[in-house]
Amino acid sequence: MQPNLSMKPLCTPKLSCQSSLKCADRFLPNRSSINLLTSFDMVKEDKSPSFVGNVSEDQQAGYSALLKTQLLQNSKSILNSNSIFKYSQETHLKENIQLGFSGEELYSPLKSQRSIPKSPYKVLDAPSLQDDFYLNLLDWSSHNTLSVGLGPCVYLWNASTSKVTKLCDLGLSDSVTSVCWSPNGDYITVGTNQGNSLLWDVNRTKLIRTFSGHSGRVGSMAWSSKVLSTGSRDRQILHRDVRSPEEYIGRLIGHKQEVCGLKWSFDEQQLGSGGNDNKLILWNLQSPSPIIKFQQHVAAVKAIAWSPHQHGLLASGGGTADRTIRFWNTLTNEELHHVDTGSQVCNLMFSKNSNELVSTHGYSQNQIVLWQYPGFQKVATLTGHTYRVLYLCMSPDGQTIVTGAGDETLRFWNLFPSSKETAESGLQNSMFPSYLDLR
Repeated sequence: MQPNLSMKPLCTPKLSCQSSLKCADRFLPNRSSINLLTSFDMVKEDKSPSFVGNVSEDQQAGYSALLKTQLLQNSKSILNSNSIFKYSQETHLKENIQLGFSGEELYSPLKSQRSIPKSPYKVLDAPSLQDDFYLNLLDWSSHNTLSVGLGPCVYLWNASTSKVTKLCDLGLSDSVTSVCWSPNGDYITVGTNQGNSLLWDVNRTKLIRTFSGHSGRVGSMAWSSKVLSTGSRDRQILHRDVRSPEEYIGRLIGHKQEVCGLKWSFDEQQLGSGGNDNKLILWNLQSPSPIIKFQQHVAAVKAIAWSPHQHGLLASGGGTADRTIRFWNTLTNEELHHVDTGSQVCNLMFSKNSNELVSTHGYSQNQIVLWQYPGFQKVATLTGHTYRVLYLCMSPDGQTIVTGAGDETLRFWNLFPSSKETAESGLQNSMFPSYLDLR
């Protein structure tokens, strides 16, 4: 005769019981009392533990804390929490770590092993390279050709063959104040001290057109796919369409002093301009009026950079009295963060291959700094220039930057990883995630 297998509850509460009974349909282990140093050790074939030796209480506590925070996420604090099934915005580390690891090291993901050379791999002489904060005399084309303005001349350096050619000579009555390549790399515009913008066909070494309209020097220029924008000491920004017979198709008036920084966003919907009036202004093609004026900087704003990785992220840097890099969300027109660099910010540029930012500086450090974003931590600091690092551009593959200074040298730095290395690093990070990725 088989026994009666009737279902019974795990517990039968009685109404007359003065203390309420706690019932549960599953078992939640409390690892706070487990010796994790031996519990996670390998067991031999004869079922005896392989761990041999006396273990001090400090060693046990350190190992247990490390295992809990990295793998088990501190089960004691989780069980004692009133919000077990809610997302927590902060993590508490209550154990006393005895193994020499700080809480920051335990919670941080695996650090990159990328080596950044501290010295330039190439140095070129650039005689007559002006030591003028408001000029932009260096640019690198999509066809791997570097252009530099030296006095009244523009020289082209082919990075593939190291061949140097002179593009133009403005003579004794004029000088080059800015250079800027078109996106396709076939044309280059040259801004002059007399206020003209010269459009050159590089393949034919021919001057195509001379744009006028400014009454002061053209110190900043920026291309979108169809429009060339020029900024001048006359405080104006002019939009040029090379297909139109008109000198300019739009005029923007908003700065009260020289326009020294000018950059189009990657989606070509917004134009950022910086001036000697300490203002950072946002524009678009639909209106001649500013979208917004940011007035937080207290010195000239020359350094402007748009992020290729995050839509609407803009960085700007201030001059000697400011020394600050500020990050903006141009979709909400809000400031996200700011960093005091300690020296004049001359240029900013986001990496194409990694979420990093490079800045060049003048008074008084004359250094080049690589920043992590969004951590805002210094990754590397490079020195070598003896004057302000006023000019900066990046190679087409995004791995190399070139800096220019009043010491009349151009220095080439291997700063950023290749796109292949970035992809492989992303794969490794997905294979070995940090504790925040464990669910």
